[in-house]
Amino acid sequence: MGPTYYNTFIEVAEDCPVSQAEIPQAKGEKKTKAVIEYELIAKNPYKYSGDDIAFLAHALHREIPKEHWAEERIKFFSQGQPCLRASALGKRYGWGTYHNEDGKVALIPLESKEYNKFANAVGLKHLKAMRSKKA
Repeated sequence: MGPTYYNTFIEVAEDCPVSQAEIPQAKGEKKTKAVIEYELIAKNPYKYSGDDIAFLAHALHREIPKEHWAEERIKFFSQGQPCLRASALGKRYGWGTYHNEDGKVALIPLESKEYNKFANAVGLKHLKAMRSKKA
């Protein structure tokens, strides 16, 4: 499993190309992982953990039938998996993610007052989304 974050704010990457959060768009017929992650979190704030999002995005992106999810989740996490710090939401689209005391996630748009509040909050762990390019 990836790390589960608690009381943590993941800020956008230093090399994020946008100054305002953008909603990821599907490319053609198939939704990208970023679109799936966005929809899962935006429609269900504080419902899912980062691990839940990682697995659900994988399962939905690969169109794995729901009846196989329990066994697929075990297989999925038997290998190291990237966490939301590696997501295009924070790297490319300008979304911070706040992980509450239960490890559940919500999206915070870069340009919002809420983002500034979380970015400057004392008592929260602060991380940055991973850079797209090596420094």
